[in-house]
Amino acid sequence: MTIKEVIDGFREGAEENAERNTYANMLFQEAIQIGMELNNQYHTPEELREIMGRLTGKKIDDTFRLFPPFYTDFGKNITIGKDVFINSGCHFQDQGGIEIGDGVLIGHNVVLATINHDLNPKENRKNHYAPIKIGAHVWIGSNATILPGVTIGDYAVAAAGAVVTRDVPAMTVVGGVPAKVLKVVMDEEERYETAV
Repeated sequence: MTIKEVIDGFREGAEENAERNTYANMLFQEAIQIGMELNNQYHTPEELREIMGRLTGKKIDDTFRLFPPFYTDFGKNITIGKDVFINSGCHFQDQGGIEIGDGVLIGHNVVLATINHDLNPKENRKNHYAPIKIGAHVWIGSNATILPGVTIGDYAVAAAGAVVTRDVPAMTVVGGVPAKVLKVVMDEEERYETAV
């Protein structure tokens, strides 16, 4: 059994597989153990990158910064770009997949949730997984929640406290519950052209 086979098992329509479920449960326990190591004593930035590398199963770039505590239920389905900063208290539920682009800033207590549960009682709260994709240079404000299946475009901002339920266009600011577009971000050249 491989990590890829476990991740593939989270995809919609995947058949139940006892061996895969057993291995997945082992990976969940590993994430908890690594999380306890990460969160319960001081670590240098270099040590934090090494621990995050073990947690995700991927090389973490030297430009990555994290202020613990940090929580995840799986870890192996997180991909982190360069020059990413994650502030303290964040919760990543990554079984559905989380991709974080270069230059992303994630504020305190942000929740990235890639799992939802079926509402139909006959489905017994069956899990449904959908990835979260965060583009380059996105800023997610404190206490924002990003829900399953959301893609956030480059240079977008999710305001503090936003609950983002649908895709966010590049170069926009979204806020509220549920989040909606509050404004479009313009660079200096565009502002000058608009003013003239």
